[in-house]
Amino acid sequence: MTSIDTFQFVGRRVPFVKMHGCGNDYIFFNGFDVDIPNPGELARVLSDRHKGVGGDGLVLMLPSEVADAAMRMFNADGSEADNCGNALRCLGKYLYENGTFTTPNVKIETLSGIKDMEMTIVDGRVLAAKVNMGKAELAPEKIPVNLSGEAIIQRKVNITRQPYEITCVNMGNPHAVIFHHDIDHFDLETIGPMFEHANLFPERVNLEIAQMVSRNYLRMRIWERGTGETMACGTGACAAAVAAVQLGFCDKDTDIKVEVRGGILTINYTDEAVYMSGECIKVYEGVVKI
Repeated sequence: MTSIDTFQFVGRRVPFVKMHGCGNDYIFFNGFDVDIPNPGELARVLSDRHKGVGGDGLVLMLPSEVADAAMRMFNADGSEADNCGNALRCLGKYLYENGTFTTPNVKIETLSGIKDMEMTIVDGRVLAAKVNMGKAELAPEKIPVNLSGEAIIQRKVNITRQPYEITCVNMGNPHAVIFHHDIDHFDLETIGPMFEHANLFPERVNLEIAQMVSRNYLRMRIWERGTGETMACGTGACAAAVAAVQLGFCDKDTDIKVEVRGGILTINYTDEAVYMSGECIKVYEGVVKI
């Protein structure tokens, strides 16, 4: 079993901050001040909720040559993700409140491109943020998913013994959305991994199970590739809202409420981009000896 003591920087005391957006929690390291080698392996060790700090993954906040800052995010299994909306908002909060950012409007470099963010600031504290998550991609080769057609909208697939109708969206990472009448009793622990690792998705996939509450209001559970079920997922909420618009359940250019297990995210889907707004909370600061 890998332990923290296997790292080449044994004995270093490194500060971190634990933050979450709607319960989607991450361990953040300030890469402006300290170098973190082997971040994927460190994410796997520290994300353990019994033997580590505990979290859905690890985030490095880094300098950027093309934006105000850069973000690298690693899932709990050590794999690197292209983007994470909840982590982006928390990164903005930390760097603004620590003086790295001096304006509420910033640009963050991610593996899926540069994201514009506008923070809501009250008495010097960032309470929430709105992120331009980029354009929703529906073409199967952009997901990617091994199905033909211009888009995968409510397409029936047989990944499990029971067929499911999926709508596929790329929000900087791949998503498959299923609408279901009772998400609370959906066996996500079993079905989630089957979808994540299905041959249909060459880069694996995030699975959202969504249920309409009323027009422009839906509930959602998420199985994140590399992590499992989480309390929230920003890109997943965007994908679910896009799928709901494609199926006629919600409206474009309108605020759509997406209720996840950790709170509510507001999504606005336009032809040019998908905008996500939500809270960003600092839980605590600490020091880990690694």
